[in-house]
Amino acid sequence: MTQQVHPLARSPWGRALLGLIGVAAFVALWKFAQVSGWAPSGTIPDPFLLPQALEDEWSSDRLLPAILSSLVHYAWGLALGTLFGFLVGTLAASSSMLDALHAWLARILRPIPPLAWVVFAIAWFKVSHAGAAFVIAIGVFWVNYFATYSAVRHVDPKYYELARAFGQAGHLRQGLQVTLPGAAPGIFSGIRTGIGQAWMTLIAAELLGVPGMGQEMNSAAGVGAYEAVVVYMLVISLVYTLSDTIFAQVEKRVLRWRPS
Repeated sequence: MTQQVHPLARSPWGRALLGLIGVAAFVALWKFAQVSGWAPSGTIPDPFLLPQALEDEWSSDRLLPAILSSLVHYAWGLALGTLFGFLVGTLAASSSMLDALHAWLARILRPIPPLAWVVFAIAWFKVSHAGAAFVIAIGVFWVNYFATYSAVRHVDPKYYELARAFGQAGHLRQGLQVTLPGAAPGIFSGIRTGIGQAWMTLIAAELLGVPGMGQEMNSAAGVGAYEAVVVYMLVISLVYTLSDTIFAQVEKRVLRWRPS
């Protein structure tokens, strides 16, 4: 079915206006839910109190340290999960023997949620940045593993034939000049998905005691400061948006050869 394009959606300003209308409608519905009493009293924060809650979290010197703490294990977990997911995915897709050797192991381990490893993360690393990074890396690993595996497996065989015709017959040379460029769009798609997956896993890991925004959210919820909880939720959204935007620009520059 062909999508009908509204006149306002045809220009950037029109799309921005529609976006603002959508946000305003959401806030209005949120406020209605808050005053209507359909949820237990005090459990739905007042959206108009969020600016004051943001100022309180900032002035109390809780917000910035929490962000910086989260970024430490976020960066390590994202980097390790991405690196190992890319390496294992590439090797498995390139070697039929390795693919067969690890196939059952991947089927056994993949369904296990990253948070199920929290018990071992605490036992091995205590409540620390390393433990949180370990849990995050597991979630990011599988995203990048499957994205890389699929991208490498689906490189057009004609590219390899063309490379051999021009004397590029070595495995390493073909890997660098054919496999990686051909699989790059899929690999970058996996990395971008992993950036978001890392945030979701990070916050859940921090709820168990690792210092960061998740721990601050848990503390605020414990005393009924739900406006502060929403402040941290919005900050997480903002930080993710910034990281995703930066990566999109990197991806665009690296893959500038790709037809748009």
